Amino acid sequence: MNQSSNKELGLGIAFAALSYMLWGILPLIWKLVDDVPASEILAHRVVWSLLFMLVILLLLRKFSSFFMELKALVRNRKRFIGVACASVFISINWGLYIWAVNEDRIIEASLGYYINPLVSILLAVIVLKEKLSVLQTLSIILAGIGVLVLTVNFGSFPWVAIMLAVSFAFYGLIKKMVQLGALVGLAIETLLITPFALMFLTVVHVNGGGALGESVSVTFLLLGAGVVTAIPLLLFASGARRIPLSMIGLLQYIAPTIKLIIGVYLFHEPFTAVHLVAFTCIWLALVLYTLTLTKGLRMKRAVLSRKSA
Repeated sequence: MNQSSNKELGLGIAFAALSYMLWGILPLIWKLVDDVPASEILAHRVVWSLLFMLVILLLLRKFSSFFMELKALVRNRKRFIGVACASVFISINWGLYIWAVNEDRIIEASLGYYINPLVSILLAVIVLKEKLSVLQTLSIILAGIGVLVLTVNFGSFPWVAIMLAVSFAFYGLIKKMVQLGALVGLAIETLLITPFALMFLTVVHVNGGGALGESVSVTFLLLGAGVVTAIPLLLFASGARRIPLSMIGLLQYIAPTIKLIIGVYLFHEPFTAVHLVAFTCIWLALVLYTLTLTKGLRMKRAVLSRKSA
């Protein structure tokens, strides 16, 4: 590997790791506006994300790509429905996550993002008819044991974690099937959901509510929701182009780990022996999942080297 390739790899790791770190500290931002209803924060996040993404697309001279992709989507009914569904799933994920943070359920939210890759494997099997390897099967069984431990011991199903994992897994599946770029894709997704967000905010303000303008700090944080949504995505898109999939698979655990640490040590959410057993099952499952990524990448490289020989 030459010096240029090393530099690109280093930049890729730095950008991707930073994006996951920023996603990891998002609970700190939502906590600052925890007196604002989650639905209202979500609506602001959608609206300001769209405006910020449009500015970014203009600055990067990708607005023409955005417009062309939008026109192509309108002409293709199946893809349009797919992107509309992706918009719904990411909105559910964002809204539920904001609610979980403000209801002191950050640990359960972090569990959801640990489980997410394993749910994605299941969806690939069910929808895309992919076959499970032995390691993947074991990882899903271990994850199921972890969820079962929590359910039995606490007497309630960890629905927040499962809903977060499932909604984001469906979002990822649809994005894979529709094949939209990260930046253009988010801009179109927020564009489709923004009219509903604006209608909701209008009703809230007409009825005498609404946190925008309530104070300088709250207004700043709500307006900044678009920035904290888009910047990690820009960093991730830049990093993902430079590093292999297996490395992304490893780095993605930075975000839920930071969330877990924040929930336990900063906001003092309870983390019992039962949590430790359940999370250990999930962590072991993720080790197995990561091994499948690494093995798959090695096999792909071996095939490519044989073809080029």
